[in-house]
Amino acid sequence: MEQEQYTQVKSSIKKLFNIDLEYYKDEQMKRRLDSWLVRSQKPSWSDYLHFVSASPEEQVRFRDYLTINVTEFFRDPDRWNTLRSEVMPDLLRQSPKGLRVWSAGCSIGVEAYTLAILLDEIAPNQPHYLLATDIDRGALAKARARGPYNNDEIRNLTPMQRQKHLDMGTTHTIKPATASRITFKEQDLFKDRFENQFDLIVCRNVVIYFTNEAKALLYEKFTAALRPGGVLFLGGTEIIPRPNEIGLKNFAISFYKKIG
Repeated sequence: MEQEQYTQVKSSIKKLFNIDLEYYKDEQMKRRLDSWLVRSQKPSWSDYLHFVSASPEEQVRFRDYLTINVTEFFRDPDRWNTLRSEVMPDLLRQSPKGLRVWSAGCSIGVEAYTLAILLDEIAPNQPHYLLATDIDRGALAKARARGPYNNDEIRNLTPMQRQKHLDMGTTHTIKPATASRITFKEQDLFKDRFENQFDLIVCRNVVIYFTNEAKALLYEKFTAALRPGGVLFLGGTEIIPRPNEIGLKNFAISFYKKIG
């Protein structure tokens, strides 16, 4: 896709879906859009955009494709073990009456449900506040519906975790008692105001699709949403350059603490 055409497509997508692709890396998004056009079997973007503007069903499919959703319970188990054994106990000592936790870019809910399972195991019967947000309405609908989730997505769950938190079948859904602990909301990370005073913000494998300028903006907003001493938990390949300049300190792989 040539840059001029990409600019026109971005403008159309913003009008149709209120999704601003300026925050995403150009070359990566161009490849993704080119792939979708081939799949749609339309001869050009003008044909496809005319088609999608008249088809609510196609709008749902295209929106779901634009907002990338690849996830599983306890993705990168080593990082979650660090959260369980080192980070969470320290946060609970600071906030013994319960934690304020946010899964930002929660996709289909797997990360939020992972946090609910973890909190149930290490600090049960406490009134934790667990917020989960995403811009993708289709993904949020699946999260609110408690699934279903496939075998690949649940592969890191232990038999005990599956028994306690899942209704097992050909595909698997989260039990209502576990789902009731989470507040799901639609949110644009760049445009919407954040809640604040979080003990823990989890945003894993989301910012890798964004430009450096968009990442910098988002990291500053996350820092402002943390309480002093609160922790930001990122994906394994996501690194904040010069974190001290925005009030963060890196203390383990994927983990940053708010200074002060």
